[in-house]
Amino acid sequence: MKPIEKQDKVPATARVATTDLDVVVVGAGFAGLCMLYRLRKLGLTTRAFETAPDVGGTWYWNRYPGARVDIESVEYSFSFSEELQQEWQWSERYSPQPELLRYANHVADRFDLRRDIQLETRVTAAAFDETTNRWVVETDRGDRVSARFCIMASGLLSAPKPLDIKGADSFKGARYHTAQWPKEPVDFTGKRVGVIGTGSSGVQCIPVIAQQAGHLHVFQRTPVFSIPARNAPMDPAFERQVKDNYAELRQMERDSFAAFVMVNGKPTPFNMTSALAASAEEREREYESRWQNGGLAMYTVYSDILLNKEANDTAADFLRGKIRETVRDPMVAEKLVPQGFPLGTKRICADNGYYETYNRDNVTLIDVNEKPIEEITPKGVRAGGIEYELDILVTATGFDAVTGALSRIDIRGRGGRSLRDKWADGPRALLGIMTAGFPNLYTIGGAGSTSSLTQSITAIEYHTQWIADSIEYLRRHDRTSMEPTLEAEGEWVDLVNTTADQTLFPLANSWYMGANVPGKPRVVLVYLGPFNDYTQRCDAIAATGYKGFSLGSASSALSTAALDG
Repeated sequence: MKPIEKQDKVPATARVATTDLDVVVVGAGFAGLCMLYRLRKLGLTTRAFETAPDVGGTWYWNRYPGARVDIESVEYSFSFSEELQQEWQWSERYSPQPELLRYANHVADRFDLRRDIQLETRVTAAAFDETTNRWVVETDRGDRVSARFCIMASGLLSAPKPLDIKGADSFKGARYHTAQWPKEPVDFTGKRVGVIGTGSSGVQCIPVIAQQAGHLHVFQRTPVFSIPARNAPMDPAFERQVKDNYAELRQMERDSFAAFVMVNGKPTPFNMTSALAASAEEREREYESRWQNGGLAMYTVYSDILLNKEANDTAADFLRGKIRETVRDPMVAEKLVPQGFPLGTKRICADNGYYETYNRDNVTLIDVNEKPIEEITPKGVRAGGIEYELDILVTATGFDAVTGALSRIDIRGRGGRSLRDKWADGPRALLGIMTAGFPNLYTIGGAGSTSSLTQSITAIEYHTQWIADSIEYLRRHDRTSMEPTLEAEGEWVDLVNTTADQTLFPLANSWYMGANVPGKPRVVLVYLGPFNDYTQRCDAIAATGYKGFSLGSASSALSTAALDG
């Protein structure tokens, strides 16, 4: 089925009549697609609004050179359909962006989800009407939709952080943000290119750009820990083995610490022993094995890596040594060695030749701690009193993570209170799924859930099923609404904070702590307990009839009778 054709935007004074639905879903990335699939099974009338011209979410917008997933392709995929698992074939161990986008489109087409998706439409406001117990959702195209439930599938890393540097708009050359990359390929051949930012996106795009550019200047503020992904073409025999044992693999994911259990084709379980209990020789062998295996295996190398600074130092020092071994110029190597925060408290990257790139003659690293960026000029970037003339400027400056997409929508709950006001000092939500005072408003992977610290598709599948089950529960018990009590919400926020305090994460100024956005409250945004612990807590609440949630009085909960069968 073809995507809905683009329509002209309608001024606010010319609103069309309100459309009544059961559910509005905001976003048509992997979370939105999975949610639509669940709601379709329940027979609910649903519309998803998506800003982009097509489905895919993160994998639509982040099409920069080198963009790819850092989880094994066979795990970073949906499990809700056995037929889908068996029919789709991956070309690489770590899928590149174009393949992931094709996969998203295949899912949308295979399950006929497009008929409920309205593209090129941004949701601008959502307000809860207490007289009808319904959400009124408005868009930039003049849509006005009333729905019993509003589900935010707007993504954790979908609100790009702007370039907050003097003269940012003065540059006369071509300028691109990694999270808003154009559909047409960018030709860097022979160009003078600058990249600002060395997080995950920078680590992925810098090696690719360096191979094409006449000269590449990398402006680095904070070096990161990165491990070779050791990507390779998919081995058909390996893929066949996985497909023959998918049920067992998926259960292992659900029972695991981070919802993934395989790195570079090998099961890499959580080592439950302490790094400090091992000898220096044993640790060296274990770290070397994980390094050679590649990918994100270092997260689960020992049980106390993210809990004990002394244990963490043993792994961090090992990786620092690998950087010094790889980068030939000792002065450049020292600039690339992360210091000042524990390993893992900022996202560990999986790269394809990142450190080797700095051995190239056409690559210059500028440490902006030594040479601060003073301004963007019409000709390039001025840092440390030197103007670096550029033809192309790439900003890989990251995201207003977890809460950013929601804060850009005017969301109002009971009494007209805005979500921005409620979360002014940091987000408050029960399970990371719902927030008190905003009935029937769900967030997939929201603040206070395990969020992006887990393999996201497994987490998405869990959240969408939990949400669908709660909606079904309301219908069967003839209830109008559901929202957390203030007491239960406060207890969950306390748990999120106390769990974080037992880890090393508060020692880093990361986006996990909201510390990468000026003016954003510095509070932990994710639940840092194991994924299986989180799901057990969520399951226990559902099993008790949603203890900790206030359920609205008996009434006809849905506008359709589709669920009666």
